Amino acid sequence: MSRMGDVLAGFQTVWEFDTDSMLIRFERGIRTPKLLQALGERRIPFEALSGVELAVGKRGTVVLRAVPRPGADPLMDAADGQLKEAYDPYRLVLPAERETLADYYAERIRESLCPDADVPAEAHLVTVPPAPLSFKAYDGKASFDGKAISFRWFWTGASSEKWKVGDQRFRIDELTGVEWRSPESRGSAGTAPKEGSAKGASAKGTSAKGGSAKDGTARNGTGKAAPKGGGHGYLRLLRRSAEDEPLGRPDQDPAAVVFGMGYGLVHQSLPFAAAVLEAIRASSPVPCTEGAPSSNRAGASRRDPADIAERIRHLGELHTAGLLTDDEFSAKKAELLAEL
Repeated sequence: MSRMGDVLAGFQTVWEFDTDSMLIRFERGIRTPKLLQALGERRIPFEALSGVELAVGKRGTVVLRAVPRPGADPLMDAADGQLKEAYDPYRLVLPAERETLADYYAERIRESLCPDADVPAEAHLVTVPPAPLSFKAYDGKASFDGKAISFRWFWTGASSEKWKVGDQRFRIDELTGVEWRSPESRGSAGTAPKEGSAKGASAKGTSAKGGSAKDGTARNGTGKAAPKGGGHGYLRLLRRSAEDEPLGRPDQDPAAVVFGMGYGLVHQSLPFAAAVLEAIRASSPVPCTEGAPSSNRAGASRRDPADIAERIRHLGELHTAGLLTDDEFSAKKAELLAEL
């Protein structure tokens, strides 16, 4: 970006530009979606973007949208394309008369993209809300302390299957990803997702397909339909020990909490899912290069010092947020320095 401190203000959202990133700030108010209010502001490095789009909006507006790189933002990876337009944290809506100005900044962003903008990011580049985090779902309360996720079941909503196994606790190192389904996504009203329709975000930044719930309404131990008041979604933890097992109904899976309108809303459950996904990816071991072509191994043995410095900076942020222990931070920092 050519100048520091440039500000582009739209409806409920402001973009403030720096040399290597932009700060997206969301206004508080009744017209601002709760998800954006909950996020508050987000620092987006230009290296976390794959492009930028400018299109005609509704009611005399234009829409400027930054396009995140796959794998760069755990929030968007967890959302997996389910967010409504109004909830998209990368959209800036402007009056139509400011189209020329919007086009100017779109071009400046394109000039600031990194050479690998079209390649999925190897690490998360956008930070998420730090632990501790918690939210109430329909059938239980989900809590995350930075090292483990706990599910405490509610007798008024949890199925008999969940009551039989009792409250659950999952360490980050036991998980490979998360599967988040929005209660507001199409096809969620009144029914659970069909077999094989679910996709989860893995620690590698890709979608992991798996069988999901069969058609039908989720029910609790009392036989009542759950949840009421519209569609329902869920947050499922993908366990390393169950990678080869088909995924069952979320209302019966002790590794999932079910929520709907009024329970586990998007602005509560999605940042939670993103924080868990970020912690899983941060704790994952460095991928093994054994068996890769020799040219790839040679290239991996000498990394760009600037990239190494950025990765260490990112690890430092995770360490400060409590997502990495002192030992984990020191070990991963040593691994990165060894690649120089």
